[in-house]
Amino acid sequence: MSLAAMLQQTGAISSMARELGVDEGTAKTAAGALLPAIVAGMGRSATGGTSTPDPLGGLGSLAGAILGGGGGQSAAGGGLGGLIGGGLLDAVLGSSPTPTQPGNDILGNIFGSKDVSRSVAGEVAGMTGLDEGMLKKMLPILAMAVAGYMAKEAGNTASHGAGGLGGILGSIVGGMMSR
Repeated sequence: MSLAAMLQQTGAISSMARELGVDEGTAKTAAGALLPAIVAGMGRSATGGTSTPDPLGGLGSLAGAILGGGGGQSAAGGGLGGLIGGGLLDAVLGSSPTPTQPGNDILGNIFGSKDVSRSVAGEVAGMTGLDEGMLKKMLPILAMAVAGYMAKEAGNTASHGAGGLGGILGSIVGGMMSR
């Protein structure tokens, strides 16, 4: 099953549509177009890219950002705080507006700068004809949903003795590459 289908199954797509004031089809199209950039960024972050001093090859900082406390942010400093792991997905699925700072923290970790996030939204808008402003609003929410889903799955697979976060990211990236 694709990551987009998994996010739809969890209700994340309909939650984002509701929050962004668009229909579910538009949200699904937008998420499907943004997901490759998010997953590729997570893959680069997890493998360390080319300039990370992380002894885990970047996986440590990515896991830290997803599980809470990565990117040099403390809970008091506005980082991921209490939205640890699967709590990120729960924040997207909740009835309250999604707090986007955790998503922006994740995007900062995987893309490195706001300029990259903006260019991703601009490219997707050009390819799909979707509103760039809506895509910019969706990016941090989608990043939270993806990271939260991955964290929940990592918890499930860890309890079954599987490969955890790295194994999940590998299977997602592998699935995207086989398209």
